[in-house]
Amino acid sequence: MTAQKTILRALAGETLPTPPIWMMRQAGRYLPEYKATRAQAGDFLSLCYNPELAAEVTFQPIRRYGFDAAILFADILLVPQALGADLWFVTGEGPRLSTITTQAEVDALKPVEAIHDTLNPIYETVRILSKGLPSETTLIGFAGAPWTVATYMIAGQGTPDQGPAHGLKAENRAVFDALMARITEATIEYLSAQINAGAEVIKIFDSWAGSLQGADFVDYSIKPMQQITEAIKERHPGIPVIAFPRGAGERYVGAHAAIGADCVALDDGVDATWAATHVQKDGCVQGNLKSSHMVTGGDALVSETRRIVDAFSGGPHIFNLGHGITPDADPENVQLMIDTVRGK
Repeated sequence: MTAQKTILRALAGETLPTPPIWMMRQAGRYLPEYKATRAQAGDFLSLCYNPELAAEVTFQPIRRYGFDAAILFADILLVPQALGADLWFVTGEGPRLSTITTQAEVDALKPVEAIHDTLNPIYETVRILSKGLPSETTLIGFAGAPWTVATYMIAGQGTPDQGPAHGLKAENRAVFDALMARITEATIEYLSAQINAGAEVIKIFDSWAGSLQGADFVDYSIKPMQQITEAIKERHPGIPVIAFPRGAGERYVGAHAAIGADCVALDDGVDATWAATHVQKDGCVQGNLKSSHMVTGGDALVSETRRIVDAFSGGPHIFNLGHGITPDADPENVQLMIDTVRGK
């Protein structure tokens, strides 16, 4: 069965006549069935930690659209919570965390091996999905990259420019490095446990990689993802890794080799034709339709989808958005995108 899964074939370097497709945040707030399940759970974190309901919202877009992959429904900030940070969500504003900005606060975090006490429900979600997904559907596990997770742990919330994390990095590099090391170790353990539970592919999301400049981009985006990838492949030979240094721009060039990833996910800030020449030559790429097309639809959606498919048709490609689908997206536009990719 596994050999027939199109996502795995693309990740292995095969150029397919029709690219496989899935969509970041495909289980989410744009779907009425998700909203109903979220209401049943009571709040976002309760949904993440309820294996039956988290599996249900992961299944929903597969039932509706027949995507080639399902991605585990969870959140990148569950790792900081498992390490001992307080985590809560403010309606309409997003996540809030207790901040980690001193060596004493880093030292007070739980040991890495203790994270499973909190994260066991997530692994149970993976087990449910592994048993329940259609045989042709690939199951993707994921985590946030250390830099992106650190930006939230240091600021206590999302920020426009990741300023607090850049500030700590400049003012107290030792504390910053210690926090990054702890997150990196915890992420390896978390992803390894997802694989043991049934995840077939791992994706590492570095959503704020683009704000790192100069050597910091290599030291704090590329190298931690490389360390995680190397550890995962040592423990789980044959498991493909997708890396997403969002906002990398021209620094996407060479990312496959630098990270050791089987696939590099591209945001919508780079042109597909350019990326085919400079990035896809090194391996599978994923992307990179603007998520705004899921809101506006129409001829522009169709033409841009076709352009991206054509641009990447000469090598291994997984069709996806350049960022997660937004809550204001029209579910009908998702179907239009899928039909366009599949030539219907």
